[in-house]
Amino acid sequence: MFRAQSCHPLDPLSAAEISVAVGTVRAAGATPEVRDSMRFIEVVLLEPDKNIVALADAYFYPPFQPSLLPKTKGGVFLPSKLPARRARLVVYNKRSNETSIWVVELTQVHAATRGGPNRGKVISSQVIPDVQPPMDAMEYAECEAVVKDFPPFQEAMRKRGILDMDLVMVDPWCVGYYGEKDAPSRRLAKPLIFCRTESECPMENGYARPVEGIYVLVDMQNMMVIEFEDRKLVPLPPVDPLRNYTVGETRGGVDRSDVKPLQIIQPEGPSFRVNGQFVEWQKWNFRVGFTPKEGLVIYSVAYVDGSGGRRPIAHRLSFVEMVVPYGDPNEPHYRKNAFDAGEDGLGKNAHSLKRGCDCLGYIKYFDAHFTNFVGGVETIENCVCMHEEDHGILWKHQDWRSGLSEVRRSRRLTVSFFCTVANYEYGFFWHFYQDGKIEAEVKLTGILSLGALQPGEYRKYGTTIAPGLYAPVHQHFFVSRMDMAVDCKPGEAFNQVVEVDMKVEEPGMNNIHNNAFYAEEKVLRSEMEAMRDCSPLSARHWIIKNTRNVNRTGQLTGYKLMPGSNCMPLAGPEAKFMRRAAFLKHNLWVTQYAHDEMYPGGEFPNQNPRDNEGLTTWVQQNRSLEETDIVLWYIFGITHVPRLEDWPVMPVEHIGFTLAPHGFFNCSPAVDVPPSTSDVDLKENGVAKPTTTTLLSKL
Repeated sequence: MFRAQSCHPLDPLSAAEISVAVGTVRAAGATPEVRDSMRFIEVVLLEPDKNIVALADAYFYPPFQPSLLPKTKGGVFLPSKLPARRARLVVYNKRSNETSIWVVELTQVHAATRGGPNRGKVISSQVIPDVQPPMDAMEYAECEAVVKDFPPFQEAMRKRGILDMDLVMVDPWCVGYYGEKDAPSRRLAKPLIFCRTESECPMENGYARPVEGIYVLVDMQNMMVIEFEDRKLVPLPPVDPLRNYTVGETRGGVDRSDVKPLQIIQPEGPSFRVNGQFVEWQKWNFRVGFTPKEGLVIYSVAYVDGSGGRRPIAHRLSFVEMVVPYGDPNEPHYRKNAFDAGEDGLGKNAHSLKRGCDCLGYIKYFDAHFTNFVGGVETIENCVCMHEEDHGILWKHQDWRSGLSEVRRSRRLTVSFFCTVANYEYGFFWHFYQDGKIEAEVKLTGILSLGALQPGEYRKYGTTIAPGLYAPVHQHFFVSRMDMAVDCKPGEAFNQVVEVDMKVEEPGMNNIHNNAFYAEEKVLRSEMEAMRDCSPLSARHWIIKNTRNVNRTGQLTGYKLMPGSNCMPLAGPEAKFMRRAAFLKHNLWVTQYAHDEMYPGGEFPNQNPRDNEGLTTWVQQNRSLEETDIVLWYIFGITHVPRLEDWPVMPVEHIGFTLAPHGFFNCSPAVDVPPSTSDVDLKENGVAKPTTTTLLSKL
């Protein structure tokens, strides 16, 4: 008997659940002072073990999938109910400067929604020494106000001709870790200063006028300026007439008027189906999740393959960290090495998406709920966008003898969100294709982080984009964590990773024409062996294979990771930020699954004094990868040498990678896609007759 539940174990915490978790932790404070000092950095679902998820999918939550029931020696065990959901909270105590992690069992959340008592139960609490949690938007706002109210800062701004402090923008940046002065015994920020020119223009691009030469250090715990120095009087860049990006002002011209409307309509609705967070589209099914740090999370990815049934591909897909190091050795730019997930939070910086602008077509939106710094619940409406897109030709072939042609158009399902971290915007996308392919894509846009120049000055570490204004060179690195399960049913751990390189055959009897090359496979047997780099010259890629399942040719079924464009850090080996970002030393890492190994630089990279924490420490265990539950960590980056065309707002840059079936299907899943176009009509006088008739497939 199936027992439908109202909430799946992987559903993100609801607003009510967050409120109960916060209330439970606050009530557990030993004294009123402790309770008043609690600041809530993060409240997220404590994700259950994979067997609990399988049990929920099989027996408790529609669409019921009995084939996923976990097997035991004594047969199938069916509990009467699922375990209670749990929340994991990261709490910063503003009074003691301590960070703690709490686990709360959410037993009767519905009571709180009716005005009853909080019914959560504290399962554990632990103070984490020597760390600083991510910064919060409320802290940033307070920091800006404190700096602008600081008399020496006001005097420094007057020297630069700025009397109206409402024009000043203070962007707090985490200090990173460059020495003992940055130790996490203090919660610190080193702001960057900018200044707008017009008080009546709230959308003015204030990043066009960086204020250089001022050094500010802020104690974020006590919210006070603890160090200040006006080191160098650098004139503010002159007002750039091309600085703004609002309607009709970009490039000093007007909006284009010769673009005709482009409509995307689906008169019969979309092809996807949504039940809560569960999505079905074509033969795909998965769950949509969201966390404050990672943003969008894709759970339980599977492909329904005819008689093969539901075939799992991945347990969990997400972006777990990103690092943005700058290449200018001058103050303050050498300190600009942002860890945008670990120091700020990609999800907490997400924003509502707008139909017709961020997404087109028939849209399904998902909201996201967060706690703010003081424990209140905030909701970002329309935070995640899901829609279908036409993607050109999927495949085509024309028989030159008969003139007959077969062609299929490609359609993909796209799930995405956008976040703003200070001046930059990042869009994170997961695309699902009809041929079984999954594509991860990041779109980078927004505004450059700029520096001011003295009259006649030139910096070789950047591009001059306007008088007195330059953009330093920098890089963006993204880390995707892929908890794989290729053809693994619940409870199975039968995956391995194979590296494939194209090799040129040695001259000789096997290569008498000197044209031979072949694919050479190498099994990555341990974690230390699996620290790998991209190699475009050998077309290197990696295949995640199931060690027990074979296709019709007897080869192991698998999915391959195909790198896109990529780069390596251009900083020297002794660069200070590499202490915290040692995971950037390789493009690919593979680890044996561990429940608490989530973030490549550790959970708290902010002011982290420890060297090589995270991935580089975990792989020292050198666990076996020959047949196990594996996690891929793919690091991909882009080197940004700014150009004039990136000002005042940057056109989108695209970067990403692809997971593609490799011997996973016995034949291409794309061949059974209904035809959407026909290039030829019936033969006329024995000759194929071309036609422009288009047959629209049903949406």
